[in-house]
Amino acid sequence: MAGIRMAAGMGIRTDVDNGVSTHALTRLLAWLSPGFPVGGFSYSHGIEAAVEQGLVRDRATLIVWLDGILRHGAGRTDGMLFAAAHRAVLAGDEVAFAWAVERADILRASAETALESRAQGQAFLLAIRAAWPLDGLARWDAVIAATGRPVAYAVAVALAASLIGVAEGPALTAYLHAFAANLVSAGVRLVPLGQTDGQRALAALDPITHRAAETALAAPLDDLGGRAMAVDWTSMIHETQYTRLFRS
Repeated sequence: MAGIRMAAGMGIRTDVDNGVSTHALTRLLAWLSPGFPVGGFSYSHGIEAAVEQGLVRDRATLIVWLDGILRHGAGRTDGMLFAAAHRAVLAGDEVAFAWAVERADILRASAETALESRAQGQAFLLAIRAAWPLDGLARWDAVIAATGRPVAYAVAVALAASLIGVAEGPALTAYLHAFAANLVSAGVRLVPLGQTDGQRALAALDPITHRAAETALAAPLDDLGGRAMAVDWTSMIHETQYTRLFRS
């Protein structure tokens, strides 16, 4: 069957026709898990200020807030640049990859969301180089260095996913799911919500995550940009918030 391979002598499907081998899948799961050392637990993407302002106060309002981020804010912008970077690496197009690196670094509405993206992107590649060496990574490291800009988290994950052969659709969906899960975790701690309500929120966001990925993959780069203005505002006011648990 096209797109499916059988494990030698076992009759077990090891590849399904969604572009992800089980070997690549376990790598991607490890890289996007909360235990991977990118410091995601320390960022709330402005949710801390949204809670302070009473805009996020329960599970329902958290879901609405994260829906906006995924479909109109960083989920949209980073999703489009994730796809652009992934495609550039597969095509061997260093100019297009450098373009994605530069745009992903500058398209931030606040200093804290820029820090969130840059710090996690650099930490991600640092951990990959140290523990998960990838063939071909040095070439793209040189392209990143030549831009003179730190690599954004979305671009860093897109690069690694493309190098291990994960197709752009599954890779981006997994990235956005991990992004949403991290923000739900922040909301659980900040509102606060119980763990069960956190899982209910993540379940409600699952179809939204898939739609956000599909939209980002189909969107032309001429349409690059976000429109989550309330999220941008809370991120900005968080910079001067008196008491803070999170870095963004």
